[in-house]
Order: sequence, then C-alpha cells, then structure tokens
Amino acid sequence: MSESIIAGLVVFVLASFIGFEVINKVPPTLHTPLMSGANAISGIAVVGAILIAGTQSSQVATTIGLFAVILATVNVVGGFLVTDRMLQMFKK
Repeated sequence: MSESIIAGLVVFVLASFIGFEVINKVPPTLHTPLMSGANAISGIAVVGAILIAGTQSSQVATTIGLFAVILATVNVVGGFLVTDRMLQMFKK
C-alpha cells in the first residue's frame, strides 16, 4: 500500500475513535443542540465529497466519493429533521 493510503487510514481510525469518545461524553440534554452545529460540519463534508467524486482521477476515488456524498447528505437531512422535531416540542 502507498504511504498516502496508510496515512489516510490512520487519520480515519483516529478520528473515528476521538469522535466516538467526544459524542459518548455529551449529556443527552445537550445532544440535540449540538446536532445543529454538526449539520454545518456535515455540510462541509458534502462539499468535500462532491469535489472528490468529481475529480475522476480513478474509478475507486469516484465511487468512494459518491458513497461519501450519500452518507453525508443522509447525515445532514437527518440532523435537520431531529433539530426541527426538537424545536416543534417547544412551540405551543
């Protein structure tokens, strides 16, 4: 494997562990407000995934980029639905 793939995998695994630990430590009362901020970050991930999918440098990169676009879009839409549902609870 090339060094860039190994470095990318290391960053992915470390980010996964750190993300899990950070999310796991958030109390349930703060989870939904923090979801709104996470939607902005996921929006940036959608843009990055679109850029990767559109480079057409290789078939593998395009396929992984498309998969990333789909997952990030589901994350953004789901986050907005959860946030909207939470805000509906506070309306009279």
